[in-house]
This record gives sequence, structure tokens and C-alpha cells, in this order.
Amino acid sequence: MTEAPATAEPPRAAVHRGGGRLFLHQLRTEQLTFWRSRESAVFVFVFPLLLYALLGAVYSDEIDGLPAADVLLAGILGYGCANTAFAGLAITLVIRRESGVLKRLRATPLPSPVYLAAVLTSALVTFALQTVSLVLLGSLLYGANVPDRPLSLAVAILVGTACFACLGLAAASLIRSAEGSSAVVNVIVLPMAFLSGAFGPTRDFPSWLQAVADVLPLKYLIDVVEGVLLRGEPIWDDPSALAVLAIWGAGGALLAWRRFGWEPRER
Repeated sequence: MTEAPATAEPPRAAVHRGGGRLFLHQLRTEQLTFWRSRESAVFVFVFPLLLYALLGAVYSDEIDGLPAADVLLAGILGYGCANTAFAGLAITLVIRRESGVLKRLRATPLPSPVYLAAVLTSALVTFALQTVSLVLLGSLLYGANVPDRPLSLAVAILVGTACFACLGLAAASLIRSAEGSSAVVNVIVLPMAFLSGAFGPTRDFPSWLQAVADVLPLKYLIDVVEGVLLRGEPIWDDPSALAVLAIWGAGGALLAWRRFGWEPRER
């Protein structure tokens, strides 16, 4: 009796077996693409550093009895997270969808979850580098304190990035035009940052503006970061803020799961 020939491994099975290598390759590609794009690097990475340098020169003493450099650092870290994980991610995905890149990716052996995981991880890596740069800038330029709880700060970065990345996916699923993507996300991010205290104190805001801020996810991320940076608290000391971030992130993930598309919408 002749032995039956060995069955070739299905292409998709081979892809799944090498999923880790595919993920690392795509992550490297995402990082190279980001840093080679001067516009993306300036908008996402450099702009928060520039804002911190300018605000640190304006608020040179104290804010609410605390060193201004530390208070502003917490706020700009929150803004940087929203700018990187929400605005940058949404704009990138909309442009790739409308230019047909996402549609072509669906025809390759790269699984969609692996691609999205690499895109999200790339945003996390970028914001982690930005966090280190902001802490160093604040310490060298304005004498800001180095965080006493770096692990709690790292967890806060992870939680904030996850929340705003989910919201970025949701925004990308709703924005129809590549040309209008930048305008849409900036109309959301900049007022949210202003109301949430990313650029300075909000104690003198009208009560109705403070009420609006109380429902925004960025306010709660800044609250968590302030607890870690300014008061040396572990991240779990503010479970209500973490719960709000989790709710916003879950809502964004649900909307993205229902509405995210890979086909261009303007054609």
C-alpha cells in the first residue's frame, strides 16, 4: 500500500503559526512609516513637547500651591495621550481606508487583528517615548520632579492609550472623508484638552463648562496622572477615574466593532 502524500499546510494556518513574527514585522513597519512622515512626527510627537515648553514659560511659579512644571506635565501627558492614540490613530486609519490601503491589506495574508494590534501597539510605543521626552524636558528645563512611582505612571499610560485608541478606532469608523479627518479630530481634541485642564487650571471656568468637563475621558486620565505625579499615589487609589476610562474605552471598542470598515466610502 502506498503512503498517502502529506497534505500541505493551509496558508492561513501557516500565517497564524507565524503570527508573532508578522506582528513584529508590521509593528516595525508602522514605526518606520510614522517617523518617516514629518507631518505625523510633528503633529503627534513634537507638538505636545512644544506646548509644554511654552506653557512652562508662562506658568513659572505655582498652580494651586503645587509646582507649575509638575501640574503642567500631568496635563500635557493627558493631552499627548489623546493626541497620539485618538487623533493620530483616527487620521491615519481614515486616510489609509480612503486611499485603498486597508482594502489591499485585506487581500494579503496579514490577518486583520494582527494589523490592528500592530497599529495600536505602535501608538503605545510612540506615546511611551513621548512620555519619557516630556519628563526629561520638564526635569531639565523647569525642574519638574521625576515620578516617584514609575510603574503606576506606566500603567496609567497603558490605560489611557487603550481608552483613547478605542475611541480613535470609533472615530475612524464614523469619519467619512480623508480631507476632513484632521479637522474633525482637532475640533474634538483641542476643546476637550482645554476643558479638562491639560493647558492650565480650570477652577475659574463657568459651572456649565466644568459640568461638561466632568463627562470627558481626558479629565479622568489627567486626574489619574496627577495623583501619580503630584501626590505619589498608586494608580489604584482612584478607581472611579479608572472606571470612567474603562467605560469610555469599552464604548469606543463596541462602536468600532460595529461600524469599522475597510472599504473606501467616498467612491
